[in-house]
This record gives sequence, structure tokens and C-alpha cells, in this order.
Amino acid sequence: MKIQLFAALLLAAGTIFAHDIEGKTVTITGRVIDTGCYFAEHGGEGPKHAACATMCAKAGIPLAIVDESGKLYLPIGEEHHAANAKLMPFIEKKVKVTGTLVEKGGMSALAIKTVAAE
Repeated sequence: MKIQLFAALLLAAGTIFAHDIEGKTVTITGRVIDTGCYFAEHGGEGPKHAACATMCAKAGIPLAIVDESGKLYLPIGEEHHAANAKLMPFIEKKVKVTGTLVEKGGMSALAIKTVAAE
């Protein structure tokens, strides 16, 4: 139940269209994960988990980026684009992302400008 609630909150935050985002421009390197399985007890992750993660993302589970230190970044929409769309091709892959970092309420979010395979 806690996982579903957290995923719902992430989905709500990630689907809000970003307007007037103020923050610092950053570039991070990390792995694209689906938040549902990432927080689940079965700990689904890695290349063998890509098909499951893709199904989860297509079903509306928010994607996120986990950097090498384990910090989680929630993508938020930029210029009326859904946040998951930019990350879908990179599920369970290492990426380099540039965007505007916003930290609020103990969470870190990125309004993604560019994303590329690392």
C-alpha cells in the first residue's frame, strides 16, 4: 500500500506541466528506473528488468533517475511534455541528463532539457 501511494504521488508530481521553473542547471549521470519496482520488496532493476519496467512506465508508473550515489531524481515536465516520454527509450540504462534542478519537500526533481545514453 505504501508503494502504491508513493507511486501515485510521484505520478501526480511528474505529470504536472512545468512552468516558470526556477532552479540551478545541472548535469547528472544515472540510471533510469521505474519507481514502482524500485521501491518494491522484489527490487526489480537492471537490464533483465527492462521489459517489466517498460510495462510499468506504459501503465503510468513514474520513471526516475538514480545517480551513482543513490540519490533519486524525479523528472518533471518541461514545456508541456510528459516527464516519462523523454526517459522511455532509456529504461534501465545509464544516461547523462541536463536540466533544471528543483529541490522541495525533501525531494529532488529535474526539468529535463537533454537526455542521452552514457
